[in-house]
Amino acid sequence: MNISDGELMEGILASEGYEIVRRPEEADVVLVNTCAIREHAEKRVLGRVAQLNGLKSDRPELVIGVTGCMAQRLGETLLQEAPYVDLVMGPDGYRSLPASLERLGTGARPGPEDRKRGGEGHPRRGRGGQLTVLDFHPAENYEGLEQRRTQGPSAWVPIQRGCDHRCTFCIVPYVRGGEKNRSLSEILSEIEGLAERGVSEVTLLGQTVNSYRWEDVTFAALLRRVARIAGVRRVRFTSPHPNDVTPDLVAAMAEEPAVCEHLHLPAQSGNDRTLKRMLRRYTVKDFLAKVDMVREAIPDIAISTDIIVGFPGESDAEFRDTLELMRSVRFDEAYTYKYSLRDGTPAARLPEQDFVPPEQAQARLEELIEVSRGVQADINAAEVGRVEEVLIEKPGRHEGQVLGRTRRNKVVVFDGDESRIGAYTRVELERTTGATFAGAETTTGVPAVPV
Repeated sequence: MNISDGELMEGILASEGYEIVRRPEEADVVLVNTCAIREHAEKRVLGRVAQLNGLKSDRPELVIGVTGCMAQRLGETLLQEAPYVDLVMGPDGYRSLPASLERLGTGARPGPEDRKRGGEGHPRRGRGGQLTVLDFHPAENYEGLEQRRTQGPSAWVPIQRGCDHRCTFCIVPYVRGGEKNRSLSEILSEIEGLAERGVSEVTLLGQTVNSYRWEDVTFAALLRRVARIAGVRRVRFTSPHPNDVTPDLVAAMAEEPAVCEHLHLPAQSGNDRTLKRMLRRYTVKDFLAKVDMVREAIPDIAISTDIIVGFPGESDAEFRDTLELMRSVRFDEAYTYKYSLRDGTPAARLPEQDFVPPEQAQARLEELIEVSRGVQADINAAEVGRVEEVLIEKPGRHEGQVLGRTRRNKVVVFDGDESRIGAYTRVELERTTGATFAGAETTTGVPAVPV
């Protein structure tokens, strides 16, 4: 979503005559787009803007902006922690980005409207000419604005912003607001335009993407419509909520040839008590039933997940339940995290004695990673020798190599010329490092997943 928001801001600025440059040293304006999910990410942002401040010694007129979820969460506090930041803008303020930069450039004196904490057209001016744009706009889903996408065969397509769930660990509803779905016609029109420009793979984006609904159109129905657009060869989506994995959705995934055989399904924990405290609204039994339903319909599907360890109140036995979930489901990939306290979320108000000591949380994370990597290595080792359809995405790390992904979202590196980026080819998986594959193109063999 952050990549997509960055493309949106570039599109808004480009339409107003701004030129996107490659290096901060060449820029008049530098925007740092941020995430607020974890504390570590925020610390990195503060370090980055401190580095950028070094450019102001030579060019005091340089504008440094912090946008996105961290900007929304910290607001004017960010101006106190980093007084060299000129603009703080939340995710609902991007439509007013050119006007806000113009105000900073003119040095206009603050007037009565500036003292309102405003959104579009009414930014709030801080000390020294700084601006904050932090209002929520309940209807803002950025329809009618074009993203400035980089050249390539794949595109992120937001279909939903915000979230109506209130998972106790998550800051997203408080920095992006409630769920706002884009219209069906707008989504289909955008993807048709992408396909006409040569994009053959699209990923539908939403905080709980499969809760999408527009009038009487469900996410499953949308998925079918997108999969049938001429020129679209692959469709992915992220991130779904387990509760909205319905038989209709699974049927669409199984029956539409363009929908890839990959599902990212965040579990977060393998213990019912922890899931209840997280307010995830499903049990481990419920989650396993969803996995079984998907695998019964799509036997060769690859499933990835998100897991949090060290959630307040998590006992060692409850953590062991999560390890058991990892071993029993056998996820193809897992994104693993220590719980990160986010002020403003319900979990931040849990009793202090419930919080897991950092060193204990770190030990649990390391054990979880070891189990996850072991499962992933076993799965991938068993797939050596398969022939897979691969979309060439970018140059590999070494000269003469390219990198691509299979339909099941497995990364493959093989010999090839980068002029072929965007092409599809057949690759035999020859070896694996545990997480990725090395392979060789082949004209023989049938892809393991029919296309």
